[in-house]
Amino acid sequence: MARMGIRAFGALLMGFVAAGSAQAADKVVFGTNWKAQAEHGGYYQAVATGIYAKYGLDVTIRPGGPTVNHPQLLAAGKIDFNMGGNGYGAINYVAASVPVVTVASIFQKDPQVLIAHEGQGVTDVASLKGRPIMISTAARNEYWQWLKAAYGFTDAQVRTYTFNLGPFLADPKAVQQGYVTSEPHAIAQQGVKPVVLLLADAGYDSYSTTIEARADMVQKNPDLVQRFVDATIIGWRDYLNGDPTLANALIKKDNPEITDDQLAFSIAAMKSNGIVDSGDAKTLGIGAMTDARWKSFFDTAVKAGVYPANLDYKAAYTLAFVNKGVGLK
Repeated sequence: MARMGIRAFGALLMGFVAAGSAQAADKVVFGTNWKAQAEHGGYYQAVATGIYAKYGLDVTIRPGGPTVNHPQLLAAGKIDFNMGGNGYGAINYVAASVPVVTVASIFQKDPQVLIAHEGQGVTDVASLKGRPIMISTAARNEYWQWLKAAYGFTDAQVRTYTFNLGPFLADPKAVQQGYVTSEPHAIAQQGVKPVVLLLADAGYDSYSTTIEARADMVQKNPDLVQRFVDATIIGWRDYLNGDPTLANALIKKDNPEITDDQLAFSIAAMKSNGIVDSGDAKTLGIGAMTDARWKSFFDTAVKAGVYPANLDYKAAYTLAFVNKGVGLK
């Protein structure tokens, strides 16, 4: 009886400790840039497998979408972290005097691609010069400026992209934007074999799928930021190299329209193209950023006329939370 009593007391004590630990977890809301998909897999992995919990975090992932403005909600303090798009978005905060800072870059390569049909003489990005290309309004203010500066593209080539594959599928000469992890699969499903050109492999060096935080959080609660970054890195490592089943189940719960086939394609595309684990991430860890690369991106944007040369672009990011080799072992 005495031994049973001790065991019962021990179990009760452990229950109190566990309850206390759960109560002590910091609640965090993270906003993504679109509906749930494999491109968000590392975050879902960290939720589904308890990685965030292990780092003392209770994380809620808030999916984005066409009517959701997470950058605005981040700036207003309504969410704690946001998934940034690319280097332009980060520097735009500085240009607009919005106190938001990029603390990590999960994608070392921007997954942005241009897609053409086979048999049309398209072999590389340079071969698209002068051809009509369907791109979005946002793209015109971002990577299109790089294409003009680096490859001599002109605004006369721009055609409106409506996020509908119909016009591309109907016209063998059509060229459109896309993500290497998404549109090529959807196009192939329609019986068309696309020519896919990854802009990152053609010199476009913007970081992508970043983690953004408010400047006041970075200054006042760096421990929380570090834990979120580290746990996210581990989540991405495990999602791409381990079993993504639990994460994919959460993704499908948040986005019932996504299929297992699409998830598998996206994971394979991220791995084969080195979207997450390439370049500096190989030695510094997932999420890596460097001053040299930010400077290169900014200098190219200045050359393209996007920003004035005297803009304090270094205020857009901090290296304090990355490059620590987290997840490499």
